Amino acid sequence: MHAYRSHTCADLSKADVGRTVRLAGWVHRVRDHGGILFIDLRDHYGITQVLADPDSPAFAEVEKVRAEWCIRIDGEVKARDPALVNPKIPTGEVEVFVRDLEVLGAAEELPLQVFGDQDYPEETRLKYRFLDLRREGLHGNMMLRSKVVKSLRDRMWAAGFTEFQTPIITASSPEGARDFLVPSRLHPGKFYALPQAPQQFKQLIMVAGFDRYFQIAPCFRDEDPRADRSPTDFYQLDVEMSFVAQEDVFAAVQPVIQGVFEEFGGGRKVDADWPRISYADSALWYGTDKPDLRCPIRMQRVSEHFAGSGFAIFAKLLEKEGTEIRAIPAPGGGSRKFCDRMNAFAQKEGLPGMGYIFWRDAEDGSGMEAAGPLAKNIGPERTEAIRQQLGLEVGDAAFFLGGKPADFERVAGKARVEIGRETGNFDEDRFAFAWIVDFPMYEKDPETGKIDFSHNPFSMPQGGMEALQGDPLDVLGYQYDLACNGYELVSGAIRNHRPDIMFKAFELAGYGRDEVERRFGGMVNAFRYGAPPHGGCAAGIDRMVMLLADESNIREVIMFPMNQRAEDLMMGAPSEPTAQQLMELGLRVVPKA
Repeated sequence: MHAYRSHTCADLSKADVGRTVRLAGWVHRVRDHGGILFIDLRDHYGITQVLADPDSPAFAEVEKVRAEWCIRIDGEVKARDPALVNPKIPTGEVEVFVRDLEVLGAAEELPLQVFGDQDYPEETRLKYRFLDLRREGLHGNMMLRSKVVKSLRDRMWAAGFTEFQTPIITASSPEGARDFLVPSRLHPGKFYALPQAPQQFKQLIMVAGFDRYFQIAPCFRDEDPRADRSPTDFYQLDVEMSFVAQEDVFAAVQPVIQGVFEEFGGGRKVDADWPRISYADSALWYGTDKPDLRCPIRMQRVSEHFAGSGFAIFAKLLEKEGTEIRAIPAPGGGSRKFCDRMNAFAQKEGLPGMGYIFWRDAEDGSGMEAAGPLAKNIGPERTEAIRQQLGLEVGDAAFFLGGKPADFERVAGKARVEIGRETGNFDEDRFAFAWIVDFPMYEKDPETGKIDFSHNPFSMPQGGMEALQGDPLDVLGYQYDLACNGYELVSGAIRNHRPDIMFKAFELAGYGRDEVERRFGGMVNAFRYGAPPHGGCAAGIDRMVMLLADESNIREVIMFPMNQRAEDLMMGAPSEPTAQQLMELGLRVVPKA
């Protein structure tokens, strides 16, 4: 017999009754039922119930074991009494009578219990991640992640893509976040960078003549943490294709992503129709460039109904440049109680509140009437025009926010989803996708007035060189994101493969030709030797698994994540270098003032 096991803890069934078997695993829990000791023995595959009574030669040893001890047992498979069968586990019809036991690894007092569903502080869970990973939910998330990665890889190969690996130590590149720098011992004073993405390398693969590339790529960004973002490293499905337009990328990627969500979505509906929504429309309708389309409500501009109206707050706002009034329709939200609740929601999010109008049957039986402070201030003619524009009826409401869109869009977007949930205009069990397209190439810093890239700097501007001759803020790029349920899942672009257009694009953002040559010389040089038109994208694997696992925190789907302060509590990173290491690198740590 094998030194540790003849079967896993998920293998045994009624067909094995009478056999002598060997199992190994962890003590999930111990139960004493009138002198008979029951152990739920757990391994990676499942759980088997084993037992010992005073007649068992191993009874004294079984009495000593505690939760999470790693043990090996030999015993005889017996059928459970029909009344004691556990249909929830594959081995529920049998149990193993223990005749011999060996302790493979005893456990000290546990800082967190594996059995049960108790909550523990995240710091405790991360410090003892190896224990946390034994728990059923987290263990299942890691297995889901592994299966998703395999499915992505299989689907990409089946679609004619080839997998290549790109360097992990490279040069610094402006990808929208801070680099992690790596000092060079052989070249004192110089630094490598961990790649924020394989961006330049995958484009060089296209220049080198490989047609359809993919990679399950690690990416490193020194970012502030968020619930849906890892602060140090993450994995993405990285894709690039030659001789393609934007629609070709969409056509290649959709079957892969949609297929994975259908395979692992747990029966939830997966939309097959992925609309194209411009960045400008997405901001207007949903208040974000990653809309949650499970809520069908769209915001609308209603500025004309408030200009010169009796509602002085909005009327005066509209006299200022760049301001507007938007309405959030709320079908079914036509009660003062609901309107007050949503007003409080906006205040909790940092706004003064939201104006509202709701429509009800008139008390005198004359038909429909508009109610609320706004309705009284702007009069029946304007409220009726608003109602007709929004397509609302008796029992409905509308909420209003005003000012510069950048100041209220974020809250408006959250309020839209909240209103949808509260009024039943929300399809919870659904994955709703949309391509967000036509991103602006440039943005202006409101304080300095400096023009810089708003998205990927290597994207092709729509209209090519001609588009770069006018106002940079009017230039749109062939850039696109895929949104799903309120998260950005994919980001990509058709690339700028023309050196002349690239130099001009960077010039508008304040990068001179010499700087472009210095920072991106490898790629620019390659483009001088017959670069094909090409484009691609990258899909966030961590975020994808987070959605499939129905988790709201990305750390629940990463094997060994950092905490909110980008610390690895289990391994003690970051740590202080030794004096010898600093000397070899020619570095000195300057104490923070």
